[in-house]
Amino acid sequence: MAKDTFLNRKHTLNLQGKLIDLSVPRVMGILNLTTDSFYSDSRNSSVTEALQKTEKMLAEGATFIDIGAYSSRPGAADVSPDEESDKVVAAVEAILKAFPEALISIDTFRAQVAREAVNAGAHIINDIAGGNMDEAMFDTVAALNVPYIMMHMKGTPQTMQQQTHYEDMMPEIVDYFARKVNWLQKMGLKDLILDPGFGFAKTLDQNYVLLQQMQQLDIFELPILVGFSRKSMIYKFLGGGPENALNGTTTLNTIALLKGAGILRVHDVKAAAESIALVQKMNQ
Repeated sequence: MAKDTFLNRKHTLNLQGKLIDLSVPRVMGILNLTTDSFYSDSRNSSVTEALQKTEKMLAEGATFIDIGAYSSRPGAADVSPDEESDKVVAAVEAILKAFPEALISIDTFRAQVAREAVNAGAHIINDIAGGNMDEAMFDTVAALNVPYIMMHMKGTPQTMQQQTHYEDMMPEIVDYFARKVNWLQKMGLKDLILDPGFGFAKTLDQNYVLLQQMQQLDIFELPILVGFSRKSMIYKFLGGGPENALNGTTTLNTIALLKGAGILRVHDVKAAAESIALVQKMNQ
């Protein structure tokens, strides 16, 4: 199944001249610089902690490190652009000094943060808002000429769970991406990754419909990133909390790999890398 899904999909990303092959799926490790993340074990309150977590994720098989300093959980406190940028830039500089070969993604919806992080050495911009929360974002990423991860979300992190009504969800998500992909490609952006936005402006049941129908996004022939890691779509169904959701995360990651996902964004790198290895073994 996975082989068929990958036949026509774009397989490489250009990260400042370094080509990354996505014909074998990759792991993106989550590095939170906020004390407000929904999963307490992922919080890093200092650069030293961030370096230790980065070293562990790289050793366990992460290709990308995704740095975020703004919590997107519902009800999270706001963070000023300057504070977000200061935290992100300090982490980028420290990580690249300690691990020069690290490939860094920046989880931000703000053009200012994206620009300053890339100028500090970051390689990818990961925007949960798909340009909707900062009108300068598309011009910025096009000018920076870096890969851009564009997620589907309605509203903001503070309002998204009140915006879960769809007349027909999958066609609306496809239309959302179609308009934005066309716009960005006309601006000259060559490396786009799509993130369906699990948990963002979707009910628990809608998340599973989205996963079941995810292959409708194959029409774009672009890499797909999925982020299920320890989310409430798992533990609100199975019970417990984020700390109990690793097994569910691994299960959903494996299903997504079979449906053609190219990047798994996770807190637990080793488990995700093992899922990829086993799916690849099956497809030999």
